[in-house]
Amino acid sequence: MSVSRSSFNRNSDNEFIEKRKKKMIGIMADSHDNLPAVRHAINFFKKMECDLVIHAGDFVAPFAARELENLSCPVKAVFGNCDGEKIGLEKALHSFGEIKEAPSIFNHLKLSFLVTHVQFSLKAYLASQEYDVLIYGHTHKPEIRRERKTLLINPGEAGGWLSGKSTVAVLDTKTLTSEIITL
Repeated sequence: MSVSRSSFNRNSDNEFIEKRKKKMIGIMADSHDNLPAVRHAINFFKKMECDLVIHAGDFVAPFAARELENLSCPVKAVFGNCDGEKIGLEKALHSFGEIKEAPSIFNHLKLSFLVTHVQFSLKAYLASQEYDVLIYGHTHKPEIRRERKTLLINPGEAGGWLSGKSTVAVLDTKTLTSEIITL
């Protein structure tokens, strides 16, 4: 179900990228104003030709969120516990995406999604079996697992401040499988 790739190398991963293009969703969380890491994630998502990027909270400041304007696709995001400038974040994302209070529930490519930041209600969300994909952040720990119908994804920390590793996830909407990518 999940393959963890040790690193994203711009030159040597072309075969991987070519194979995985189309109907991909990029997933990130906890970028915490680390602009070089955010830019690296953007470059990866663009090479994967993601048709949507989901951010599960904790941009921190609007200038970090504005970087996602460089993607070639829309962005859906939720506020995290460190996102204090909510109006600024809404304005920063307005022209190319949206940010909402968690949980954000939506459908994309005939899949139902629930995106949240903190994990406090995960058990209830999973038990409901209402969602195909449940995405969360906050813990800074990558996780992919399936619980009956629902694929649970925590992309880890894009910012890499706590672990020293910047990670994101990609979701293949055709196979409903996901991978953690270390940037």
